Amino acid sequence: MEGKHTTTEIPGKIKALPVKRPGSLIAGIVVALLAVWIARGLIGNDKLDWPTVWHYLFNENVLDGIFWTLILTVGSMVIAVILSVILAIMRKSVNPVLRGVSWFYIWFFRGTPVYTQLIFWGLFVVLVPKLSLGIPFTSLTFWSINTQDIYNFVESGFMAALLGLALNEAAYLAEIVRTGLDAVDSGQIEAAQALGMSRGQIMRRIILPQAMRIIIPPTGNETIGMLKTTSLVMAVPFTFELQWATTTIANRIYKPIPLLLVAGIWYLVITSFLMVIQAQLEKHFGKGFTKEAAKQNGSDVTMTDAKPNGASSGNDETDLKFMGLNA
Repeated sequence: MEGKHTTTEIPGKIKALPVKRPGSLIAGIVVALLAVWIARGLIGNDKLDWPTVWHYLFNENVLDGIFWTLILTVGSMVIAVILSVILAIMRKSVNPVLRGVSWFYIWFFRGTPVYTQLIFWGLFVVLVPKLSLGIPFTSLTFWSINTQDIYNFVESGFMAALLGLALNEAAYLAEIVRTGLDAVDSGQIEAAQALGMSRGQIMRRIILPQAMRIIIPPTGNETIGMLKTTSLVMAVPFTFELQWATTTIANRIYKPIPLLLVAGIWYLVITSFLMVIQAQLEKHFGKGFTKEAAKQNGSDVTMTDAKPNGASSGNDETDLKFMGLNA
């Protein structure tokens, strides 16, 4: 009957059974037992002093440390992202001077430890007591400021810690941004040039929106790493962030282990929150590139019967479906 389909059993059909994998089952049991053993050791160990942990978990100094840690993380990442985009564009410039400056910046800040850089920025006040703007090699000065005033802006050592973290992170993010820019197909750039778009318009409207899909995941990881790197700003010294706050309490009550657990718990909580934000950003910028989108765009394409040489068939439409073709 036309328009209806009949289902027939496939002759000689093999009823395949899934392959048994006892190795994965055994590995799962072993890992579960290890997890229970570790958890029992953490909970039942009196030397960890869990009552002290809960007592200082929401301590006022600890909460202030969390606030300054978040300020340093967000502020340094914002500065680093802006600077990294500039450095990545300079790295791809046709001007050899811009390329050379960008390469040197990335080479220097990636090649020296962040702890060493933070110590240097803490001593910058001693090295350069005053910043001034004027005509070089003359005594004529239009504007000047004492670096001590910058150092004490907001809180003592805050600007040195913020700039030290941001300048170091920008070198790493610049390579991430450059990789994302290089991943955009050159044909799209040529098409945009054919439409008369300028280099700036191509970068803003064509390249960067597509590169974000590649840039976001490692940038999220760098943000989480930055959260933990803030514990090094004691080298400046900046004495308000979370690790310093818990260390100060531990030195006062002579109980370092419980306060280390307090710091670790808060770092885990903040990291978990940042991971959720990262996942949402990846989902947003990955629209059109997921498996579901590819399946929706490329499957279930129904084709009409071709009818070569004017011959007509019994049905107006066939049930041929071509998987993976874009209509």
